[in-house]
Amino acid sequence: MNYVNWSKTEKKIAREAFDKAYERECAYLAGRILEKANQIKKPEDIWELHDFLTEKKKEVDQKYDYRYSMLELVFARLIKDGWLDFTDLKGLNEEKIEQLQRLLRLSKSDKNNKDVPV
Repeated sequence: MNYVNWSKTEKKIAREAFDKAYERECAYLAGRILEKANQIKKPEDIWELHDFLTEKKKEVDQKYDYRYSMLELVFARLIKDGWLDFTDLKGLNEEKIEQLQRLLRLSKSDKNNKDVPV
């Protein structure tokens, strides 16, 4: 990925969007966790919940990378996954929006390619 320059305003927009997506996903996960916890009937169900939490923590930690050099890929994935939309990124320059659109098109046209980052 090329070096991407982020203005002060864009950095603020990016941080707000990033945090909003993280909060949305965590709220969703909290609901899933409560559902699973309420379904615990036997001791092994506790460890299944533990395994679920471990897996989700790993996924979330890998997904939410707030390095400016990675944000375009992160935002494309968050849009693809439904945690962000372009309105959350209003105010970013046109080049960044176009790059996100290209990444999303690439992702949609090459779903089975494991090399596609989003």
